[in-house]
Amino acid sequence: MIGEPPTPSRVIRTVVPAEAEAVVALHARARATYYPDGIPQDGSDWLANWRAAIERPDGQVLCVVEQGRIVGLASFRVPEGADADTVKLFQFHVDPDRWRAGIGAALHTACVEQWRADGRRSAVLDVHVGNRRAQAFYARQGWVPDPENPPADGDHHLFLRFPVNGE
Repeated sequence: MIGEPPTPSRVIRTVVPAEAEAVVALHARARATYYPDGIPQDGSDWLANWRAAIERPDGQVLCVVEQGRIVGLASFRVPEGADADTVKLFQFHVDPDRWRAGIGAALHTACVEQWRADGRRSAVLDVHVGNRRAQAFYARQGWVPDPENPPADGDHHLFLRFPVNGE
């Protein structure tokens, strides 16, 4: 796996299907931080959604493992209808108990290295408008507002773009 070299305390690798429940739990903890009134109940079956993402042959879910526990995760693939040189970062979460420990930066670096190895030229994502912490993180990593997807009135997400090869 391309990414940070493994250390005794931190490994970045692909998630395996048996870890879906741990992934869902981390996802819920992270999302709860930017929904002050609680995570909206939209009927999503997150366990089924994560299992599908983990098992997709055309996608990848990376995780950061420290001391046997998943503390960060990223899910990405080429979005439907997009050029093959564009990848979408669908999910990116770090356990709130481990924020500011370098996990997000290491995971982002591993994602970018994988995207480069896969021949991607640009990456896109959308981030919740109320999630200022995530927006600041993405800006530090080099993400910028996507000129092809400016926010419309009432949007709950901002659309960002990242030049995978620094272009």
